[in-house]
Amino acid sequence: MSSQSKSGLPPSDAPPIRITRHDLARLDALLDSPTYRQHPGASALQRELDRADLLPDDAPADAIVGMHARVTCIDDETGTRHTLTLVYPHEADVDAGRVSILAPVGTALLGLKIDQRIDWPVSGGRTLRLRVLEVAPADH
Repeated sequence: MSSQSKSGLPPSDAPPIRITRHDLARLDALLDSPTYRQHPGASALQRELDRADLLPDDAPADAIVGMHARVTCIDDETGTRHTLTLVYPHEADVDAGRVSILAPVGTALLGLKIDQRIDWPVSGGRTLRLRVLEVAPADH
């Protein structure tokens, strides 16, 4: 695995990601809104969206981390398992496992599939080495 850039953005050799056109449209609108345009996580999310491969909306979404998907991942360094749901900022509730797409870990997980890994810096200078174990797609 490569090291994370000091900018907080994923490295150029980050794993490929895939998202649906529906998620892309909603996330672009989120980033265009005055409320979130200046959010500290907005530039990292934009970079992820810019490098994503688009899936048609009717493509099978199982095994891909999209909006409102429930994902179980493991920190390969510590062995700690996390189950969370990727949500829009106004839906976030860390205590309920609902993580904002604008949170570093939310942005890092977007578009990954089972067994993909990504390094992502967190507070305290530590880097999460997350590997996706399971994905339950959103109920539409």
